[in-house]
Amino acid sequence: MSKSAAGTPQKPDEKAVQRSSLFVGSTEKAFQVLHAFDGPSRHMTLVDIARASGLDRSATQRLVHTLEVLGYLYRVPETRNYGLTTKVLQFSYNYVRANELIDKASPYLLDISRRLGETTNLLELDGHEIVFVARFPGQHLVNIDIVVGARLPAMFTAAGIAILSRLSDERVREILASTRLDPLTHYTETHPDKLLERVRKVARRGYAVIENETVLGDISVAAPVTDHGGMAVAAINISVPTSRWSIERVEAELAQHVQVAATSISKARLSGYQR
Repeated sequence: MSKSAAGTPQKPDEKAVQRSSLFVGSTEKAFQVLHAFDGPSRHMTLVDIARASGLDRSATQRLVHTLEVLGYLYRVPETRNYGLTTKVLQFSYNYVRANELIDKASPYLLDISRRLGETTNLLELDGHEIVFVARFPGQHLVNIDIVVGARLPAMFTAAGIAILSRLSDERVREILASTRLDPLTHYTETHPDKLLERVRKVARRGYAVIENETVLGDISVAAPVTDHGGMAVAAINISVPTSRWSIERVEAELAQHVQVAATSISKARLSGYQR
């Protein structure tokens, strides 16, 4: 189950669910409870969880109890609140450990972070959102609120636009149609035609750069990591503050670094598959 741009859990495509007799509804509900914690609240009551997950009180109570017994939720002492446990992190650890792209990209991202002193990230596309799957902070960390696992609308980010620039026009339009065009800042471009033109422009020049549209005070430059057919599988970006960088300087000095690194990661992936 995915989240919308606003962070609200979304149910799977119900038509697709109804077509398969293999689908286990109780499993879906368990994940709805876990996804109830996707929002800003660290601790929630049963009523809060039921409201956020869209389940009735009785079902929520049974599922919360089961997840507590299994070790994925815990009861906050002397309160009626529940929270996630560290056991949930095991899924993230297993994903990172098994992700060959992270393994291939990490040396390049670490090198950029150390040489330039700036924060660099690896991001993958999931639906209409990009997900931070690796993050190497520089000497001057730009956004302390963004961590591995954080999500943003692909259309509103340099990394997302870089990925979209190496996808089919049909897929780009599907992602645009799925995106809630609510601006992240008052500088965010939300006009559909201008967003599509931005994707086409990035496809021509090979990198994307966005200033103040994702986070105020942030400039991000990104390039796509591609497969053997030239289709994007991820993107890397460098994030810098507007207090120390201008968009002109970013394009002149940093764009080449993300392009070279993205190309190197793409080649490293291919050589790994050919062995």
